Amino acid sequence: MPNRLANETSPYLLQHADNPVDWWPWSAEAFAEARERGVPVHLSVGYSSCHWCHVFEAESFKDEPTAGYLNEHFVNIKVDREERPDVDAVYMEAVQAATGQGGWPMTVFLTADAEPFYFGTYFPPEPRHGMPSFMQVLEGVRAAWVGRPAEVAEVARKIVQDLAGRQLDYGKAGTPGPEELAQALLGLTREYDATRGGFGGAPKFPPSMVLEFLLRHHARTGSEGALQMAADTCEAMARGGIYDQLAGGFARYSVDREWVVPHFEKMLYDNALLCRVYAHLWRATGSELARRVALETADFMVRELRTGQGGFASALDADSEDPVSGEHVEGAYYAWTPAQLREVLGEDDGALAAAYFGVTEEGTFEHGKSVLQLPQDGPAVDAERIAGIRARLLAARAERPAPGRDDKVVAAWNGLAVAALAECGAYFERPDLVERATEAADLLVRVHFDEAAGRARLARTSKDGQVGGNAGVLEDYGDVAEGFLALAAVTGEGVWLEFAGFLVDLVLDRFTAEDGSLYDTAHDAEKLIRRPQDPTDTAAPSGWTAAAGALLSYAAHTGSEAHRTAAERALGVVHALGPRVPRFIGHGLAVAEALLDGPREVAVVGHPEDPARAALHRAALLGTAPGAVVAVGVPQSAQDGEGEFPLLAGRSLVRGLPAAYVCRHFVCARPTADPVELAEQLGAARP
Repeated sequence: MPNRLANETSPYLLQHADNPVDWWPWSAEAFAEARERGVPVHLSVGYSSCHWCHVFEAESFKDEPTAGYLNEHFVNIKVDREERPDVDAVYMEAVQAATGQGGWPMTVFLTADAEPFYFGTYFPPEPRHGMPSFMQVLEGVRAAWVGRPAEVAEVARKIVQDLAGRQLDYGKAGTPGPEELAQALLGLTREYDATRGGFGGAPKFPPSMVLEFLLRHHARTGSEGALQMAADTCEAMARGGIYDQLAGGFARYSVDREWVVPHFEKMLYDNALLCRVYAHLWRATGSELARRVALETADFMVRELRTGQGGFASALDADSEDPVSGEHVEGAYYAWTPAQLREVLGEDDGALAAAYFGVTEEGTFEHGKSVLQLPQDGPAVDAERIAGIRARLLAARAERPAPGRDDKVVAAWNGLAVAALAECGAYFERPDLVERATEAADLLVRVHFDEAAGRARLARTSKDGQVGGNAGVLEDYGDVAEGFLALAAVTGEGVWLEFAGFLVDLVLDRFTAEDGSLYDTAHDAEKLIRRPQDPTDTAAPSGWTAAAGALLSYAAHTGSEAHRTAAERALGVVHALGPRVPRFIGHGLAVAEALLDGPREVAVVGHPEDPARAALHRAALLGTAPGAVVAVGVPQSAQDGEGEFPLLAGRSLVRGLPAAYVCRHFVCARPTADPVELAEQLGAARP
């Protein structure tokens, strides 16, 4: 039987297309094959930039004897978790329930009815550290399948039954109020690392959504503690090895508590979320470091992740070829020794760079190499000299073999990038970033959105401008709508509000339960052993909280009671989880802050060429009021109707001057032509 992955669009699946394993993509035909042959299914789930996924492939899936055993006794299915988050979520829930932990690569053994009966993650080729070898696992699974079929069937039945009993009931929990958000802040304070920033121990992940909550909580309540946690964590990450000190952009996480050694892959969603957080920190405090990091991260996304079609690729790999050994190893592209610095820079600048970036003879990483940092106690030097050193190191690094790139365009993560780039472009007067955001949004409409046969839907992925075959999940609808709403606020182009409306209406129609809770897949999606429904915010906003945020913003723009009610009901999950596990509902907490603040509705009117309108528009965008929505356009009389932006209806000039109108909870402030007064109405710390 041939390996069936050669015609797939996923870079991760294509990486396995030449394996001697007879891989199938996830399909009904694969399960029919297992049923016909009377063998179990071996499901392997990973993603392109996953280091241990590459290791697993090299050790086992490229090994002829292992592949021969897999082909003889199993039907083997390979899944890209980024293409099929629904499949990943269902079986990851089973893995975590059975073992107490999870991760990727994920290994699951299924019946021909897709029911799981044995689980794991990575298995080594030989037994080590208490783990069985992969072959031992395969032999054990086959022995159970052949020798104890009734027991296997009973285990599978019980697991599916247990998963079905995990149905969530957060729709009746009530809307979160000030008390729940104060309790969430208290819980975060208890877990905060006051010495190093961030929350918890190693490994330490960038808490982008929690930081957004802290900034919004400070804006609403004036809590200095919330602002301090956000600012100190942002500074610690920006000075650490998790941040690329030469080219910008953040790695996935730090393996230590100090942010020194990253797990080197760079994900689009991390960088989009963090770019926006640093921009919002600058908006709140004027921090020059926050401004620099926001812009460098935006430029990193455009320079290294932008595809030829205008979208953004999913990730850069952690691994690349070591220029000395020729081996494919983690971090080879990014790490330095003092000798390598001297080779590029000469003795004097090499010594300065080593001191400035924390590169030591012992090394902070592996094999005497160091990851570049910005230690607090580094030498005081002139900025021009450091800029020259950075440029020379960057040019030298560019000669090294670069990490691979996963060119798959994921709708949800591109929505996050659209929001971040649009806002950065507006805040820092970089129209090129707004243009890049607009091009990515245009790709999502042209390629990912389909109204064929009267059944509108959003596709999950595309590659090289060709749409993938997998339907979008809830996070795609929520994050893309969020990106369109941010773009509408920045550009004043109401078509983006209209597109956001299409998407949130589909959320109401196809993803919402009667009690107001949300499912990750549409009502008419492929039926799995369980319909996934996860409200927790982990690496990126959950579909549940992303949709709640988009629904709330759209309601503020349009006055739609149906969308507002849906947002409030969805936020019942924050009422339930916020006080208990605030680190894992950060985006939901941020949306709840917007709900409590209004959110405020800002309409700016004036003629497009008038610089006074531009000044008011900028003041509106720089307002720190949580989740405020902004509409900008030409003056309209009450007879003009709603037009593209309902908030502009009936809004006229004030004494012949451009004006801004701010409303909140059905009460409107006095219209103003003064950007300073508008900033005060929006709680902005700076004009």
